[in-house]
Amino acid sequence: MPHFASIRRRALLAAAPIALFAGLAPNAMAQTAAIGESEVYDASLALLLGRPGPARAALSVLRERGKPDAAAGMIMALRYSALDKEEIAGVLTELTGAEPGVSWFDWMLWQQANPKIEPHASFPRLKQALLQRIDPAFDRFVQADSEMDIRIEEITWGGVAVDGIPALTNPDLIAASEADYIVPEEPVFGIEINGDARAYPLRFMDWHEMLNDVIGGVPVSLAYCTLCGAGILFDTTVEGRGQPFTFGSSGLLYRSNKLMYDRQTDSLWNQFTGKPVSGALRGSGIELSVLPVAISRWDDWLRRHPDTRVLAFETGYQRDYRPGRPYGAYFSSPELMFPAELADGRLREKDIVFGLRTAGGAKAWPLTAFDGGRVINDAVGFKEVVLVGDTASRTVRAYQRDGADFAAGADADHLRAGGEDWAITEEALIGPDGARLPRMPGHLAFWFAWAGYLGSEAAYFEGQN
Repeated sequence: MPHFASIRRRALLAAAPIALFAGLAPNAMAQTAAIGESEVYDASLALLLGRPGPARAALSVLRERGKPDAAAGMIMALRYSALDKEEIAGVLTELTGAEPGVSWFDWMLWQQANPKIEPHASFPRLKQALLQRIDPAFDRFVQADSEMDIRIEEITWGGVAVDGIPALTNPDLIAASEADYIVPEEPVFGIEINGDARAYPLRFMDWHEMLNDVIGGVPVSLAYCTLCGAGILFDTTVEGRGQPFTFGSSGLLYRSNKLMYDRQTDSLWNQFTGKPVSGALRGSGIELSVLPVAISRWDDWLRRHPDTRVLAFETGYQRDYRPGRPYGAYFSSPELMFPAELADGRLREKDIVFGLRTAGGAKAWPLTAFDGGRVINDAVGFKEVVLVGDTASRTVRAYQRDGADFAAGADADHLRAGGEDWAITEEALIGPDGARLPRMPGHLAFWFAWAGYLGSEAAYFEGQN
């Protein structure tokens, strides 16, 4: 998530009505009687948004109080407070016994790994106060009485306001012959539903991250979390609801994953799981169905789909759509921009995997397993699958195989099984006499996100990489 906006500290400090500790020096604060539980919020707010004097006095009070439930507010203060980070980190260490470092990033990782240390009851109110000062529209998603399926202390600001990364909704499309702005080797999200083929260049989606469209008569959203490297295509129709969902970017993150929101109810959704985690839809049991999408070189997609339509260059937004903006540095770095614990160390955080989820299980294959266009016969849960991919272009497609063993065919458009050719299409493998083996809806992701959200529920390909 690019930092199109940032907190202006002076404006924040001026806006914060911190009066409780303004006239007291830290030593005077330490000598006062222990503060009541209702005053923990005041002290935490003074530390978070107050000027250095009141903030230091508030930190002293929280230190003397001696309870680790103030840690969540203090960790937030590491990112925004006027005080030196070492001062805050030192008190955090006293209260928790932990020494992860002095940075907000390090302490957020510690917090993720220590869920038993619950924040003070006033923390949701503190989180709301901070987010209000960044963008009052955040009140749509986070309030003091919000109930969530994720830890509110791990929700972080991603650097933009609500819809600061604007979704593309029913954008203009052009014929492939008119798409002179695309170069042959550049990657696109390729989608075909009911014979309707579309291409959405990644360098455009980097700036928008959400696409709401109707493809082949099916309402869909392409939710692209650049931070976790996952572009997931969701069917936005849900049984029992009259209208399909449309989505936007909330500007908030959870474990370096975007929290999208639906424009019908303002509920927050986990982009990786397709489930609402707060708001009116929390607890509804809704989980969006995933549809197939492929990353492909433009020339290969065009060769396979000469009638494809393509996102028009004129999107209605002024953005630098040249390759490498705005995420070139992030994609080329092994480091994360926002904190997320690596739940499984078999791969590095930003190694790319192809993940497949079915009703019977989930599995991930490292992208390097597809070097040279390798074909892999495997299984996920109770389903036998065949995967064909190419590491260089980051293209992977998966299909059911129903007991057949496939090998590479005579060309890139065919596989071979039992001495017979099967055509590779976006919706199915097409075999002799029109036999069909349906496509399965996998997607790419950085390893930290796949392992963090699927964890022990998912299997891992142990074959030769």
